[in-house]
Amino acid sequence: MQMITNELGAATAAKTTVIAINTGRNSQCAVKWAVDHLLKKNSNCILIHVRTKPLNSSDHIVDVPKHGRPPTHEELHQFFLPFRGFCARKGIEAKELVLHDIDVPSALTAYVIENFINYVVIGASASPWSVLIRKFKEVDMSSTLAKSLPKSSTLYVISKGNVQHIRPTGPIRDIVTLLQNDQLMQPNKLFAHTPNCEDLNRKPFKDANKAWEPLHDMKDVTLMTPCKSNILEDNNSPRGPRLSAGSSSSQTSSNRSSPANSNDSSGKHGNHEVINSDNTKRLLSSKPPIRIEAKIKKLKLELKKTTEQYGMACREAVLAKLKASEIEKFREEEEQNVEKARLAEEAALALAEVETQKAKAALEAAEMSQRLAEIETQKRKLAELKVKHEKEQRIRTLQEVVYNSIPYRRYDIKEIQVATNGFDNALKIGEGGYGPVFKGVLDHTIVAIKVLKPDLAHGERQFQQEVLILSKIRHPNMVLLLGACPEFGCLVYEHMENGSLEDRLFQKDETPPIPWKNRFKIAYEIATGLLFLHQSKPDPIVHRDMKPGNILLDKNYVSKISDVGLARLVPASIANKTTQYRMTGAAGTFCYIDPEYQQTGLLGVKSDIFSFGMILLQIITAKPPMGLSHIVEEAIKKGNFMNVLDPNVPNCPVEEALACAKLALKCIEYRKRDRPDLATVILPELNRISHIWNSDEE
Repeated sequence: MQMITNELGAATAAKTTVIAINTGRNSQCAVKWAVDHLLKKNSNCILIHVRTKPLNSSDHIVDVPKHGRPPTHEELHQFFLPFRGFCARKGIEAKELVLHDIDVPSALTAYVIENFINYVVIGASASPWSVLIRKFKEVDMSSTLAKSLPKSSTLYVISKGNVQHIRPTGPIRDIVTLLQNDQLMQPNKLFAHTPNCEDLNRKPFKDANKAWEPLHDMKDVTLMTPCKSNILEDNNSPRGPRLSAGSSSSQTSSNRSSPANSNDSSGKHGNHEVINSDNTKRLLSSKPPIRIEAKIKKLKLELKKTTEQYGMACREAVLAKLKASEIEKFREEEEQNVEKARLAEEAALALAEVETQKAKAALEAAEMSQRLAEIETQKRKLAELKVKHEKEQRIRTLQEVVYNSIPYRRYDIKEIQVATNGFDNALKIGEGGYGPVFKGVLDHTIVAIKVLKPDLAHGERQFQQEVLILSKIRHPNMVLLLGACPEFGCLVYEHMENGSLEDRLFQKDETPPIPWKNRFKIAYEIATGLLFLHQSKPDPIVHRDMKPGNILLDKNYVSKISDVGLARLVPASIANKTTQYRMTGAAGTFCYIDPEYQQTGLLGVKSDIFSFGMILLQIITAKPPMGLSHIVEEAIKKGNFMNVLDPNVPNCPVEEALACAKLALKCIEYRKRDRPDLATVILPELNRISHIWNSDEE
């Protein structure tokens, strides 16, 4: 028996094992036996408890999932914790599951079929009446499971630590137990307890058809044979000798006669006699029971085949029953679905009616909204036309003001062409963002003529702005506008012999460097002209493009501010505030444009202070503007300021140049509010430096 169990355990360790448990002692034996014989270390199993009663009044079995549920805390302590600990100590992982059904075998069978379980282990019934129940009613759980489980599953019934029943068995149950019985597996031991051969013709063999039913309770074996033949003769018959296995209860029934009537029990009864035990011993001692063993093996094969057929029929019946229940359930669900569909259809029709009314109302509202939108569109188009008309009107008015109202000399394009010799490149003296500048003669006077680029964006606006500003103002440090040709955007200025400050600082065309005295004077004159623009009435003017290229020098190095085409008129009420005036986009030249204005678009008079600070640094160093402020600041910190001054001019006044450098660094602060005021700080300081230089020179 131990050998067969070990072989089964070795072959099935990797398959799925279910152990049914309750609070009985045999459940403990079932778990222990499964762990010892079926399960290997690091394998897993499923502990199942079938609950036939609800937990409380509100718990209904129909609400529990068909595939089961995890145990509650109470169920875990009541049923599963001891088994879980035992499995864990053996290195086996146990999964707990609770099924709900009033029929325990039915619930286990359904779970096994649905999850393709290979092995089912249960404990035998602990009731003292279980033997009678199995014999007369056959309604115990192991018998029911043996009939209902599928062919692919094996059932083990454990009682007191031993296998009482292994399934599949078929209609004649417990065949494996029968085959494992020592009395059948050892024929010599079997016939050692067989009755005397002389009694063979005395005792009948009754109820042959029911002889196999109580085999699982068998304790003795009796060999039956016809009365007129001995054992050896009957071995030649087609069917061979027949065996009858009786339970302890059947043995008691056959021997219930008293000792006084024992002689009568050896008489004939029908066509069979009971073989005497002493004769059997003599028979077995004379001939080995080889043919009996062969017949036993043949019976085993027949019983196995019958068992398989019966098991197959049982499985088909169970599957048919399950299929029928599923069909019935499906039919009920279909009826419910049809009813739900009918109700849903009625609700959908009602909802569709409501939605139709809503859609109709929405359509009417949309038509009304469309009419209102068309009206608003017409109003907007009219407003846009009105705004466009007003804008065109303002432009025409401005042009009329520029062309007619402003007093300036108007030149014909032919005069301009004659003065420039047809815009000869030989007369070209420079070029800016506005366009090229030519030297010419008009009215017997040498002039500078700036011509507008034909493809310049906003060129006409710059032309109008420059004419508007320069024709209204007069200042010794502002370039003088002599006239213009408005049809072709030509501006006529006084001619400045020394060109721009940028050309002289970098000694273009090998011109001599500007003396230090003139440099300080130029800085003071630029500040004076810039203050004039900032204090113009009624609105201050911000140049926005201050740089050495827009500072012109006459033959005496008198500086004048030019190129005011990008200038803007700032309202006087906010001219000196921190957030002075907001523009749509920054304008100017890189390195000279105010960084705060470039980032925020907020324009003010101190935007020109930043540009003036960069010009002041270039006046004393004659270096390009890129990174110049950092170079000068580092030189001042390290004490080698002399190295950054213009080396082309000897006898540099270090103190005055250092004062100019510090003033320039204050002018180029990032925030406008940190820059000094032009009228109260910058001009007095430049005036002081100029006076010191003049007094030193004298």
